[in-house]
Amino acid sequence: MQPSIPTASRPVLVVDFGAQYAQLIARRVREAGLFSEVIPHTAPAQDFVDRNPVAIVLSGGPSSVYAEGAPRLDPEVFELGVPMFGICYGFQSMAHNLGGKVAHTGSREYGSTPLTVAGSSQLLDGQPENQTVWMSHSDSVAEAPEGFTVVASTPGAPVAAFECAERKLAGVQWHPEVLHSEYGQATLENFLHSIASLEPTWTAGNVIDEQVELIRQQVGDKQVICALSGGVDSAVAAALVHKAVGDQLTCVFVDHGLLRKDERKQVEQDYVASTGVRLVTVDAADQFVNELAGVTDPETKRKIIGREFIRVFETAAADLVAQSRNDAEPIEFLVQGTLYPDVVESGGGSGTANIKSHHNVGGLPEDLQFKLVEPLRALFKDEVREIGRELGLPEVIVGRQPFPGPGLGIRIIGEVTRDRLDVLREADAIAREELTRAGLDDSIWQCPVVLLADVRSVGVQGDGRTYGHPIVLRPVSSEDAMTADWTHVPYDVLSTISNRITNEVDEINRVVLDITSKPPGTIEWE
Repeated sequence: MQPSIPTASRPVLVVDFGAQYAQLIARRVREAGLFSEVIPHTAPAQDFVDRNPVAIVLSGGPSSVYAEGAPRLDPEVFELGVPMFGICYGFQSMAHNLGGKVAHTGSREYGSTPLTVAGSSQLLDGQPENQTVWMSHSDSVAEAPEGFTVVASTPGAPVAAFECAERKLAGVQWHPEVLHSEYGQATLENFLHSIASLEPTWTAGNVIDEQVELIRQQVGDKQVICALSGGVDSAVAAALVHKAVGDQLTCVFVDHGLLRKDERKQVEQDYVASTGVRLVTVDAADQFVNELAGVTDPETKRKIIGREFIRVFETAAADLVAQSRNDAEPIEFLVQGTLYPDVVESGGGSGTANIKSHHNVGGLPEDLQFKLVEPLRALFKDEVREIGRELGLPEVIVGRQPFPGPGLGIRIIGEVTRDRLDVLREADAIAREELTRAGLDDSIWQCPVVLLADVRSVGVQGDGRTYGHPIVLRPVSSEDAMTADWTHVPYDVLSTISNRITNEVDEINRVVLDITSKPPGTIEWE
């Protein structure tokens, strides 16, 4: 299922040719003030027509345009008269389809590369003649299509950028979406604002108005329940729905036994105090932990947790109806804080592979009885935070570090048991306490603490041999969870965390640090 397109925002479509950075391009377009979505290169031209885009951006990709089986766009897309911008492979695809020439020149360029701007152009307007760009190519455009002007070159790519302002077409061989390209965002904005003549209208207030109207159209005068986890996503989704339908909304917080230490108390205090929305708490710890008994496969865990969430919401909805009046209609709408990265990683949104089934997407049961209300489904995490602030949610909620809906259930590598949950809760609480004490909350996106329950190592404590479990610290920084890098935590802070965990938490005799970026790793281990 594709994210719903806001009614007043025709999208800029980012065509995914298998690029590492297709999602990042979509983010950069939104930063330029325009709504964007990713679409697979296999989509027929009619799909583009149906989406009614204001512009199209062709992403990079690992293939050669002339190779057998190379990703190809429906040729009719080039005839739609929509402004188009090509990046790397997309640049070469545009040249190839419009009559230019692409060749394997043998002059490869990877990483930081000097670029020379050739004369004046709309695409590179206001930029210096000499600048640094980020390249990743072995093929090059040898000849621009007829009617195009070459506007930049590099040592390995004489045709590094071209444009045809009359047809609102342009492209670059480098990657303007990455921060290593000095004037990358300016180049993208020049295309969108100058060449394509698009006004920046994508703002938090704009999104709120559109989604409130969509929610009212979908829900009408019906009652709605919201799956409130206490995290940023569900809190903002609830605030949007509450703005749209007011007292028709009841939030349901499920204590599934997989929460962090004191999390239930914090959610109940922070959320109710700041929003006034009716909140019902359901204690379902036994139900979830019992269903997870004996399960070690992470995909199975996620699907079980997703299924049991729905079962709990069904029961909660029936109880709410019974408490209101006997002739009340069943509650048919369920609000979820699903984000665009959830959809993408679960194998949706752009024809992507299933990286992991998020409990609120791929983990939903087939016999789902609710109609889903997902006002954040087309958004990235940082956009959600901005919308939350616009809605007046306090920073204690909006600035909260992300915590997955499946909770500690996917931070235990191995079977989930009550004893293992208790061990992980204590270790997690210590890590969070020390990171906060060190003033690192603003610099760390989140720090999952992972229990390697199926791994044991020999240790020595109190002059005796131990055979305990390792705990993994995974501090990461990110804008939107689509990509991430590990965060440098001062050695003294790491030392304090390690000493406290190994001294205060039984069964733990080793603390290790995960310094893997995303990709290749995901933020969560499962």
